[in-house]
Amino acid sequence: MVTMLEARLQTQQRNTQNSQETGLWSSGFGMKLEAVTPFLGKYRPFVGRCCQTCTPKSWESLFHRSIMDLGFCNVILVKEENTRFRGWLVRRLCYFLWSLEQHIPPCQDAPQKIMESTGVQSVISGRAPGGAGEGQVPGLVKKEVQRILGHIQAPLHPFLLRLFSWALLRFLNCVFLNVQLHKGQMKMVHKATQAGLPLVLLSTHKSLLDGILLPFVLLSQGLGVLRVVWDPRTCSPTLRALLKKLGGLFLPPEANLTLDSSEGVLARAVVHAAMEQLLVSRQPLLIFLEEPPGAQGPRLSALGQTWLGLVVQAVQVGVIPDAMLVPVAITYDLVPDAPCDVYHALVPLGLWTGALAVLRSLWSWGRSPRVCVRVHLAQPFSLQEYTTNARSCWGSRQTLEQLLQPIVLGQCNVVPDTEKEQEWTPATGPLLALKEEDQLLVRRLSRHVLNASVTSSAVMSTAIMAALLLFKHQKLLGEFSWLTEETLLRGFDVGFSGQLRCLVQHTLSLLRAHVVLLRVHQGDLLVVPRPGPGLTRLARLSAELLPVFLSEAVGACAVRGLLAGRVPPEGPWELQGIELLSQNELYRQILLLLHLLPQDLLLLQPCQSSYCYCQEVLDRLIQCGLLVAEETPGSRAACDTGRQRLSAKLLWKPSGDFTDSDSDDFEEAEGRFFRLSQQSRCPDFFLFLCRLLSPLLQAFAQAATFLHQGQLPDTESGYTEQLLQFLQATAQEEGFFECADPNLAISAVWTFRDLGVLQQTPSPAGPMLYLSPTFTSRENQEKLEQFIRQFICS
Repeated sequence: MVTMLEARLQTQQRNTQNSQETGLWSSGFGMKLEAVTPFLGKYRPFVGRCCQTCTPKSWESLFHRSIMDLGFCNVILVKEENTRFRGWLVRRLCYFLWSLEQHIPPCQDAPQKIMESTGVQSVISGRAPGGAGEGQVPGLVKKEVQRILGHIQAPLHPFLLRLFSWALLRFLNCVFLNVQLHKGQMKMVHKATQAGLPLVLLSTHKSLLDGILLPFVLLSQGLGVLRVVWDPRTCSPTLRALLKKLGGLFLPPEANLTLDSSEGVLARAVVHAAMEQLLVSRQPLLIFLEEPPGAQGPRLSALGQTWLGLVVQAVQVGVIPDAMLVPVAITYDLVPDAPCDVYHALVPLGLWTGALAVLRSLWSWGRSPRVCVRVHLAQPFSLQEYTTNARSCWGSRQTLEQLLQPIVLGQCNVVPDTEKEQEWTPATGPLLALKEEDQLLVRRLSRHVLNASVTSSAVMSTAIMAALLLFKHQKLLGEFSWLTEETLLRGFDVGFSGQLRCLVQHTLSLLRAHVVLLRVHQGDLLVVPRPGPGLTRLARLSAELLPVFLSEAVGACAVRGLLAGRVPPEGPWELQGIELLSQNELYRQILLLLHLLPQDLLLLQPCQSSYCYCQEVLDRLIQCGLLVAEETPGSRAACDTGRQRLSAKLLWKPSGDFTDSDSDDFEEAEGRFFRLSQQSRCPDFFLFLCRLLSPLLQAFAQAATFLHQGQLPDTESGYTEQLLQFLQATAQEEGFFECADPNLAISAVWTFRDLGVLQQTPSPAGPMLYLSPTFTSRENQEKLEQFIRQFICS
């Protein structure tokens, strides 16, 4: 229930379904309440510091000391002051003059340098396998090199770049309210460029517009023309030809051929030479570490890891002494090109299709509210420094089947003291050409950087509102302010500020396709999510809050699993608070849930062990007030440090070093117990945290139910489609549409494959999935479902 209505909106809403809803949407929201000021004290929380464990020197040297004093700038707000000229005519031509003043470096003789590189010359002369010395004519090989190079890149076209920048600036001003960039973050990037090293930006991928928006933002900030790595699957040949003239890079299809293929050897040599020439010329490079939007599959991009592997190899062989890596993220109120109902198949975007999409956006500009965008640049760090320090953090790892299956089946109760090995991203040809140790380095670096990008991303108002609507919070104004404060207190930034009622009004207008406003009493409104695909869309939006509360959500679900066998889930909160929870039991339950959850969701830093994360989860639960320490009779108080046995062992140890000698620390924890807090706000907050992980866990539980109904053997895509149809049918019956998502179905199938529930065998039609002999029995299937459902709070 929203509070009283008082003021009228200044702009009338159009295209409503009926006159009653039109009247509701054209009303203002709320009394005069305090403004939401996203500041803790005087400053915003700073986000995006690099890892102090892996890059301590970068942590200290590349941090901008006065970053807190610098504000935001709207990069698409170009005025007369942004040009060297003044006057009446300049104010009307400022966009055009701004585009003329952008610095575009002269076109260098890149093709000749690539042709003369050592790797390419080795292939041409026949010194490398697959070269001209094996029956090929050198002249034909040179023509093939030129053809492959033309597929990868093209010389920059200055006139086309300036024309495109001018048109893009006008388009962005029509579509977006603003594109915000923190000046302090930009200062850190400029400081990193002063070292004379190439700049490599590693970004998330929320929209197809990211590859155009980020180069525009950085060009306007004086970083020059950004070379952008594009996925060939997302662009038609005509669009690829245009993007290459604007700075686009494409991986040739021959590079993914087998390692013994002569065409693959030549293509990989040309790709390596092109990357080396680009890095030596110190042109900034943008690589997307996530799959394109709409792609169903792993979160980490195989293509992004391939290009990052080329950068790592260039540093290792000494082509460049080092490279500066910058995690980047873009957040939208609503992603412009995201489908509203279901994910569509990834199809190439043609030039005319893109032009029609632009015209459609301009046509709907005056009919729908415009969204806000935030660009986040995390603290740069040295690739050489990370490579040196990261290898010392590697420890033993086991598969999910080895870690979890004996516990699921009740054959074992002890969780092995090792990390989970789970790599869902396939290695492409150029990455397979690296050593196995370097492949592992690239994978972990990718996850490390993507973690930094996600952590530095601001939470938008639509994500907060979607979570409140999805979890059935009634007082939207008060809960919106509370959730904003909780987000800031956890060190995450928010992408909005302003008066509370205006923010709620703007956010609901953006979400109007997924909610309905109903008048209950005179002056009161009830906001109801639309059933079906609307709930699925709200679940995707609310998932952007999960990184903020991930530790607490994992802890809350682990506590629910610990209490599942003692207290009925529907039991009162006071009854659950009676139970004593030992620290060892909490550690074990958290570890079980961490192993079950996909690595793509957790994105834990490779330098952080699971046991470190368990302690962090427990600390977060205590800090937020959900758990309180309970001193048992005869036990030493938690704060008593006077009677520790100094002679038995050293008190200091490296924080990430969890060896067998650390078992004593966990044995001492047996005497530490906790209870659920009985504060009035705790039950609702506990339920809120559990609901954040409910869509994924419900999808996993229903996938376990579906094991005896699915038609196996089948291909992976075929079985995933069967499971998705089952999730959608179950959602229609139970009304829980949040888990009817294709990506959740894929995560469930892949997790079950890693767990040993499903087995994969090759066949002429492709890899086929079979039900493991262990889980053909209904009893073991029920054990699996019961193991998953213990973490779900109804």
